[in-house]
Amino acid sequence: MNELNNFFAALSGYVWGIPLLVLLVGTGLFLTFRLRCLQVSMLGHALYETFVRPKSNEQGDISHFQALMVALAATIGTGNIIGVATAISIGGPGALFWMWVTAALGMATKYAEGVLAVKYRVVDENGEMAGGPMYYLERGLGQKWLGVLFALFGSIAAFGIGNTVQANAVAGNLKETFNIDPLATGIALTLLTGVVILGGIKNIGRVSAVMVPVMAIVYVAGCLVILFRFADQVPSALWLVCHDAFSGTAATGGFLGATIMIAIQKGVSRGVFSNESGMGSAPIAAAAAKTNEPCEQALVSMTGTFIDTIIVCTMTGLVLIVTGAWHSGAEVSTLTKSAFDIGLPGNSGGYIVTFGIVFFAYSTIIGWAYYGEKCLEYLLGVKALFPYRLLYAALVMVGATIKLELVWNFADVMNGLMAIPNLIGLLGLSGVVVAETNRFLAARKGRKITL
Repeated sequence: MNELNNFFAALSGYVWGIPLLVLLVGTGLFLTFRLRCLQVSMLGHALYETFVRPKSNEQGDISHFQALMVALAATIGTGNIIGVATAISIGGPGALFWMWVTAALGMATKYAEGVLAVKYRVVDENGEMAGGPMYYLERGLGQKWLGVLFALFGSIAAFGIGNTVQANAVAGNLKETFNIDPLATGIALTLLTGVVILGGIKNIGRVSAVMVPVMAIVYVAGCLVILFRFADQVPSALWLVCHDAFSGTAATGGFLGATIMIAIQKGVSRGVFSNESGMGSAPIAAAAAKTNEPCEQALVSMTGTFIDTIIVCTMTGLVLIVTGAWHSGAEVSTLTKSAFDIGLPGNSGGYIVTFGIVFFAYSTIIGWAYYGEKCLEYLLGVKALFPYRLLYAALVMVGATIKLELVWNFADVMNGLMAIPNLIGLLGLSGVVVAETNRFLAARKGRKITL
């Protein structure tokens, strides 16, 4: 068993190596160029569509906002807390700058995924929308075998990264902070997960629309209080982030120092892990949105990367820097908690971080439940949905009570492999994305626009 675990751990290192990261960032750069930085020029409109525009009565299962919240439920996770701490503790403050770059380019990728998800979605036997990379790889690119590969990798990854690993994080944190028995956590999580996911996407959408904003606001509010208390340190922290991104970081305190390349590698890898742009997961949720206009939902989808990385990850990174926790020598798993303990009085900081990890991880569980079931539906049809939901909920108990390192490494490999067929689809169908965008912009402004 140890040999098999070591094999998948090594394979994960190869899958998530420099070539895939270059392909992910390169695709974002290519799409940014072809779309003429649409993620910047249309960001205001995208935020309006997300938070202000009334609910749509167009074809689909859930609103623009609910579709985004489902995607954010799966995206905002422990990576926003522990992942950022990992990047900065190894790559220095400059890693945060490269997370910003990855997010800026990733917004173009997420936009393209949204366009294709809505354009090539279908209505399944249950009368619900089904879409995502597997459908645009088959119906758009004409390569069904790539769609099958994506769906296979996605359905397996959901049980690991989206389920058991997250349940283990919840149980571990509640045990450490409140001494709650992991078995009790597992029972509660299993019941809560089952109640939500057995109701399908409409139920997941309603729960996510309430839970995601609350958990994000509480966590970000905690960060803002700390940044206010350390307001005099914020300008120097921002300067340090920008300076160290191009000069590396000298050794200080418990920090061993980092080169520019380490800062870039850790910033890019943690950024991709955090916002999932290019991974192909978010467009599965985008396809369920009530809309007849692919570009409208695509704009809403790209705000997910903005919220996840530019807002939430930035808050975490700045808190780590202004409090000095990033070079304290503390364990990476407790680094953000240490920063909050320094920045907030009493035990409130630790409670906020525990709250963040628990709710971020749980939201990932229910978000990935939908991703996994749609991948499995593509492979086996709607008859597989109910058994899948029961199995998915049951495995939450397993994840909460048993640490499955082999499952983590295997699912990590599957998660990385999802990106490859999806990126092939994005590059191959980039002309479709541009054509749809030209049509959309022309309709908005009443004149011909060419990107």
